[in-house]
Amino acid sequence: MSGRRTTRARVTRIDVDGVASSNEDQLAVEEPLEVRVNGKSFSVTMRTPGDDFDLVAGFLVSEGVVWAQEQIASLRYCSGVDEAGLQTFNVIDAQLSADTAPPDVSLERHIYTSSSCGICGTASIDAVHKAAHFGQVEPVSIDHSVVAGLPDALREQQRVFDRTGGTHAAGLFTASGELLCLREDVGRHNAVDKVVGWALREGRLPLRSTVLQVSGRASFELVQKAHMAGIPALSSVSAPSSLAVEHALSAGMTLVGFNRDGRFTVFAA
Repeated sequence: MSGRRTTRARVTRIDVDGVASSNEDQLAVEEPLEVRVNGKSFSVTMRTPGDDFDLVAGFLVSEGVVWAQEQIASLRYCSGVDEAGLQTFNVIDAQLSADTAPPDVSLERHIYTSSSCGICGTASIDAVHKAAHFGQVEPVSIDHSVVAGLPDALREQQRVFDRTGGTHAAGLFTASGELLCLREDVGRHNAVDKVVGWALREGRLPLRSTVLQVSGRASFELVQKAHMAGIPALSSVSAPSSLAVEHALSAGMTLVGFNRDGRFTVFAA
């Protein structure tokens, strides 16, 4: 795919009367990305190409590997070509600074990043607290009208979704509602990592006095990623999970759900 975010496909549309017509439609691209750290394979994720360096940087923040811009010495695509001889852009190597300890690539990914890991909620939350470099977040005060306006502000900027209807989005806003960064991806966790990675590479962590708006539900994993980046408030258009609420309360975060049509529910504050 050579880094393309969308691709075209022939489809058959069926109308309300059962009449079929052949058309061309756009799809969001989904491809694997291998993350290497200091030349060693660390993880593979399925993602929409684009903002890949942000994705890798944010993923390393979420994993507790880095928390400052200077800890990543370089990010580069590794050579790789597809059957047509085109660069695939599907392997990135992150070189860490000399004084930054690399992750133990002989171990599996931290278990607390999985929503189906099978361990108790308390153990999951404790694991994140131990890994969170910035500790508990600093509370932020946001006017209710700003919070209520975030989903529309996010939706207005979802360019890939407009073309495909197949991507999630995450947007980082100031407490006054100014959009700082928006990223899209087929994976909602990737969209958040891309936002966090942008912030890391801009030297903005911890992200005090900000709010993260996401297009889907608020899972434990998304709350964890926001916590690791020092984001004090997370808003979603759908429901949070029980463990997401527990984690938000323990981290001092504000967690909003069902934020749509000018109404929302505060689950943690």
